Amino acid sequence: MGSAAGVGLSRVTVRLPGCVESVDGILERTGSGPRERRIFAKLHGLRDSPTLAEGERLEDLLVQAGRDALDGRAAQLVLYGHTLLVSEFELSGAFRDRLRERLGLPGAFLSGVSHVNCTSVLRSVELARRFLGRAGADPAERVLVLGGDQGSRHERARVVPGLTVAGDTVAAVVVQGPGAGRPRYRYLGGAQVRDARFHRNLRMSSAESAAFAEAVRIQIVHCVRGAARAAGLDLEQLDWVMPHLSNRTMWRGFSNDAGFAWDRICLDLVAERGHNFGTDALMALEHADRIGRLSPGDRCALVAVGQGMYIQSLIVEVLEDS
Repeated sequence: MGSAAGVGLSRVTVRLPGCVESVDGILERTGSGPRERRIFAKLHGLRDSPTLAEGERLEDLLVQAGRDALDGRAAQLVLYGHTLLVSEFELSGAFRDRLRERLGLPGAFLSGVSHVNCTSVLRSVELARRFLGRAGADPAERVLVLGGDQGSRHERARVVPGLTVAGDTVAAVVVQGPGAGRPRYRYLGGAQVRDARFHRNLRMSSAESAAFAEAVRIQIVHCVRGAARAAGLDLEQLDWVMPHLSNRTMWRGFSNDAGFAWDRICLDLVAERGHNFGTDALMALEHADRIGRLSPGDRCALVAVGQGMYIQSLIVEVLEDS
């Protein structure tokens, strides 16, 4: 598939569920002992996990975030990146058609993107870019990318032992061609890594889990460096990293190994939101932009890490605010 020069991204929209649970409480319910819970709190820096309140539906959050990202305009394609495969069964039939109708896009093609775990949302951005770069594409075309999973539906699925607890937050962004108007971010380049040795996922042995952690530590640096290279940059020329928010420990390793300044890794949300499957990097970007931390010309690496092992990184440049 082709590439699309001048591809941009809109501002990110985020929708939080109405309830917050303590990570410690979730871990206790799922059988974690005091030692592991202390590691999550003191070392990993995890405190809270956003959770759907009684009567709330993930679909409603997807619609709200999607409509805000669309800003009253059309999109030719909708890509829904998700980690938990329980959502896969709903993407045909009633859920798909209802979602398109509620987004105001009844004629758009909607596809789920999965089987790459928590890289699914950033992978959807890459697939959107390729779609916009296909032969004969209209430069004004747009793709809506949605992300979000309901980890609280199956409580054990939201806990990755020793690493993180996942919540129910939703994010959306529009990826657009060069003729679709002024974007907030310019896409510069991307890279991905896959290591099939770790395909057993949560069923890995203790030895495999230790090897996985070491491989992730090494390969995150490799992937971000590869994305920067694809953008015509060195890693040292990046201004910010918008991280996978599984825990702080992972990013201490990245900072040390890559020589990247700790205060340039946007980890503000680790305590209050923690990990939210594939939406983490978009959440970090939205937060940094909303509080005024970003300036025109800043180059940001968005990073996602998935069990399996999958790593996805893409580089965006902040543009003047319209």
